[in-house]
Amino acid sequence: MSVVVRFAPSPTGYLHIGGARTAIFNYLFARHHGGKFYLRIEDTDIERSEKMYEAEILESMQWLGMDYDGKPVYQSQRTELYTSYIKKLLASGHAYYCNCSKEELDAEREAAMAEKRKAVYSGKCRENPVNVGVVRFKIPKTGATTFIDTILGSITINHEEIEDFVIARADGSPTYNFTVVVDDAEMGMTHVIRGDDHVNNTPKQILIYQALGLTPPIFAHVPMILGADKKKLSKRHGATAVTQYRKAGYLPEALFNYLVRLGWSHGDQEIFTKEELINAFDTSAIGHSAAILNVEKLTWLNAHYIKEMSPKLIAERLIGEGFVPEEFKTRLFDSDVQRLLPMAQERSKMLMDVYNGIEFFLKEEVTYNEQAVAKYLTPEIKPVVVELCTSLEKMSSFDDEKAIEELFKALIEKYNIKMKNIAQAARVLLTGTDVSPGVFEILSIMGKERALKRLKKVF
Repeated sequence: MSVVVRFAPSPTGYLHIGGARTAIFNYLFARHHGGKFYLRIEDTDIERSEKMYEAEILESMQWLGMDYDGKPVYQSQRTELYTSYIKKLLASGHAYYCNCSKEELDAEREAAMAEKRKAVYSGKCRENPVNVGVVRFKIPKTGATTFIDTILGSITINHEEIEDFVIARADGSPTYNFTVVVDDAEMGMTHVIRGDDHVNNTPKQILIYQALGLTPPIFAHVPMILGADKKKLSKRHGATAVTQYRKAGYLPEALFNYLVRLGWSHGDQEIFTKEELINAFDTSAIGHSAAILNVEKLTWLNAHYIKEMSPKLIAERLIGEGFVPEEFKTRLFDSDVQRLLPMAQERSKMLMDVYNGIEFFLKEEVTYNEQAVAKYLTPEIKPVVVELCTSLEKMSSFDDEKAIEELFKALIEKYNIKMKNIAQAARVLLTGTDVSPGVFEILSIMGKERALKRLKKVF
């Protein structure tokens, strides 16, 4: 099957995760069928469009690993094309000028509401032609438009429910429902995969296709993403932009995988490589109902990807995402830090958790957690730590973790204490906190001189 699809964001805000999911669905659909995936920037809203948002959208797509074909298409550069199509519709009688004032239109709506009729434009300028004003598309007075949505099934909208909508403003600038038809036709779209908030626009667009003698693409409308309260996802639910998830420490692999599975299923499988997703993806497996955002599940998935990554790749990600101070960047690739990273990865949910788990090792001086100090560095444990230091000093090397463990076991037997008491005390002295990788591993990696310097802080 020949496939050409697109993602068409408006640079009036950051890339929303709902938009990102739509982009991913289009990307996977194109790659699955060996087709084309294009990017179109819908920047005709001059007042609200900003280059900073455009840059963020492009960067977020790159971060998520979505490569598009060719160069981005900008609607702002296609004014002449839109004008030529407007002229075609005017010439064929499928569109007309309307110079009704705002006051007239408001009065029509109020009258319709008072009579409990649907508030649609009466079409008075259709019957009394004028040569200036906005351009409206002429909706057939009778009948209905039916289309088959590959996700939602057969959808029918009666023409009496659609008003003669504006396709060009009084200044000549085109509107969305018109430009999207021209662009999709000119770019050769075979399928349009987009959010279900566009369902009501689809009959309007199909009528424009027909008026221009063009074949409409196949439509697939994706149900939206809702918050846990089953309401439209908004700022009150937390992060909504891809950039926010990135800054919070989520990996692109985790967010990509999660967004695909948010409304699309493939048996019981939860975790996919990109290649597996490309091979398996099809719009027929997208659900008919809205998807509920579950941040806990996304975080679980993120932890999985963190654990699975090599220490070298994690180091590169930490640096690339700006979680590591400049003075420590090269240190991340030292053999001792590379030994420590997997231990931190095992305990981490977010990318910055990995850095927090090794920061004690990179810094010369440790910042101590007051609660951990009060809980574990008690007067009773001091003599045990003192003897621990004496015993460790006698060891020629810290390479043997088993030997270090045996030393700890001898102390707990001698002082009749639990391993937790001495291990946690040593952990706090070594790392500043009571949560860290295993204390025997830390001692072995840290080495004799640095370890003893920190342990002797108990004196």
